Amino acid sequence: MQLTSFVGRRTPQSDVKNLLAGSRLVTLTGIGGVGKSRLALRVAHSMRRNFANGAWLVELGDVRDEESLPDVVAAAFGLSDHGGGSAPDALIQLLAGQDLLLIVDNCEHLVAAVARLVESILRACPNVRILATSRETLDIEGEAVYPLSPLDVPDPAANPSLRTVTRNDAIALFAERAAAAVPGFEVSDDNRLSIAQVCARLDGLPLAIELAAARLRTMSVEQILNRLDDRFAFLTRGNRSAPRRQQTMHTCMDWSYDLCTSDERRLWRRLSVFAGGFELDAVLHVCSAGAAEPDLHDTLSGLMEKSLLIRKEESGSVRFHMLETVREFGAQKADESGESELLHLRHREWCEHLVHDWSAHWIGPRQMYWVERLEREQANVVNALEFSLTESEDSGLRIVTGLYVFWLLRGRISEGRRWHERILARPSSGPSTERAEALFAASLMAALQGDLRTATDQVEELEKLSEQTDDPTVPALLAHTRANYALTGGGGDPHRLVADLEHALRTYESCGAVARQLDARVSLGWCYSLLGETSRALGVLEEALRLTEVAGETIYRSYVLWTAGFAAWRCGETERARRSLAEAIRLADKVADPLVITGCLATLAWIAADELEARRAAVLLGAADALGRLAGSPTILLMPYRHECEQSGRRTLGDNAFDAALQHGASMSLENAVAFALGDPSPGVSPADRSPETLTARERQIADLVAEGLTSKAIADRLVVSPRTVQGHIQHILTKLGFTSRAQIAVWAAAQPADTAE
Repeated sequence: MQLTSFVGRRTPQSDVKNLLAGSRLVTLTGIGGVGKSRLALRVAHSMRRNFANGAWLVELGDVRDEESLPDVVAAAFGLSDHGGGSAPDALIQLLAGQDLLLIVDNCEHLVAAVARLVESILRACPNVRILATSRETLDIEGEAVYPLSPLDVPDPAANPSLRTVTRNDAIALFAERAAAAVPGFEVSDDNRLSIAQVCARLDGLPLAIELAAARLRTMSVEQILNRLDDRFAFLTRGNRSAPRRQQTMHTCMDWSYDLCTSDERRLWRRLSVFAGGFELDAVLHVCSAGAAEPDLHDTLSGLMEKSLLIRKEESGSVRFHMLETVREFGAQKADESGESELLHLRHREWCEHLVHDWSAHWIGPRQMYWVERLEREQANVVNALEFSLTESEDSGLRIVTGLYVFWLLRGRISEGRRWHERILARPSSGPSTERAEALFAASLMAALQGDLRTATDQVEELEKLSEQTDDPTVPALLAHTRANYALTGGGGDPHRLVADLEHALRTYESCGAVARQLDARVSLGWCYSLLGETSRALGVLEEALRLTEVAGETIYRSYVLWTAGFAAWRCGETERARRSLAEAIRLADKVADPLVITGCLATLAWIAADELEARRAAVLLGAADALGRLAGSPTILLMPYRHECEQSGRRTLGDNAFDAALQHGASMSLENAVAFALGDPSPGVSPADRSPETLTARERQIADLVAEGLTSKAIADRLVVSPRTVQGHIQHILTKLGFTSRAQIAVWAAAQPADTAE
């Protein structure tokens, strides 16, 4: 999202569009601050309608771990995990059938990893085009490189006219940003040459020009120009062996730094410890040493007025961001001042406090606030975890155990596992309960991804830990872990599982651990359901629903409702099952929890199969399969039901029609899958208007062929009519059903009962 308007760059825009027309990979190169990201976003905005699936942005500025790169790219599409398989393979599976433009921004610090991933995507995804920004090329086959130069600047020595100056992109950028800083500012005959000189001295670099224009709040154009004289002369006489891009950006940043007050410089250095932005409470905790809160507010405002900070409102909170170049410069100054170690320590402490507050308060009516806040702070949390690996204490252990539920509900099981395993690999000197909680979470996440060997090792370590402590929580966590291990595919005596969970539940109740109680009740509900004791399952789950209602929470309620829906279906209460599953989907959709949605889609598919709605069952099954693979399927133990559903569907529809419906479900977005499962109609068309009787016999026949994946020409060949006739029928179908695409027709047709087509 661009926070200010885009000025000029008409020729580069056209050039990049032409390159994208002939090459599937275009890389914008150039020095930092030259405007690569802005140009890429502008091109993507103007071209997004050329791609059926639009344009998608992946920002890599805050990514430091090469292993997480595929997860970060997948997260941009709303699905942030890859189940138990390879992350690159899962990402390619996600993009294989897409027609889209992917913008990969700020690649230079991960250039080798980005190059490998981009090359894999281009080879396997024929309709994906990529626009990358980097300070160096990706250097792979088929890459078209567009070196982006600074903005053209009129030659002040040529005494350009006012008309010539105002039509120049660099001058136009300065004028617009100056007017934002000083309302009413205009380029005139009196200041035109000074402005041209400022832009020329700044080499036409957009970032430098914007920072200069912001200083008009306290200086005239002539005063800015006079300050630039000394700075440029000094830096030119400095380290001549340094790359020119470093000289230029250092000139801009060092000049801006010197213009700040001592308080502003100190705060700039301290703010550089944050990644991905920060909010006021974080500033007060990390950066307030030696400063009163009112003074800190004033200093923060001063940095914002100088365009060193960007202010945004997100989910009702004010959040500040630094341009990456500004942040890196501040970090360099913090290193020089000897503050870095203390800053990282205070930053890690703040992140630990944040996660502790989430753990203490997320079971309650402000649950969505905490989910959204943790989402915004993920870059900061990751940096804090990295720093914790260099410490001797157990701060990292406390952070990961607090984040377990967040990672699970966001479908980021691989990320959660990776951090748990890295932290657990370090020796611990803290309470055994903290390590037991980490082992509990790590084992469950490993088992959900089918890695039972790792899960077994973690259960065994937890067993040893349980023998070494008198804390009753640890044996309870062990019993709970054993049950979860069995439920996710590890096997075991179902009656022993029930006994373990009942023991864990009693312990959690005695110590008032509401979240653990809810977790145990969900697992116990599954156990009872799988044993066929559905009345006991529903009783356990009803108490869990009461607890969630009293607390006003959403996340566990969705898990409970999914489990209750399964239990109700098992005992033949189909309508009750549908209601529970529908509510679970709506709640899970609010927090973007793919795990619950996956399980509910699968259960609804089994219900549809029971009621002989074979096409609907196949579509739901396809959607559940695709989402489960990317999010880490929670239905491993329920695979027999899936197999039975598939066999029933193939018998009813035949392999070709079943596979077509399955594929349509797999190609749905999360939003579309949710709408399909809930039966939500498109605006302006009621469900009754979409009955099969709405179409003629020929139109219904063509709709079924669309659902099989046939093109208009293939349909014409089968029906011995012209492609134009087929296209006319398709247009009539779209109009009658209120749809806008063939994909919607295909999903609708796949969901109709088989006998209506006869």
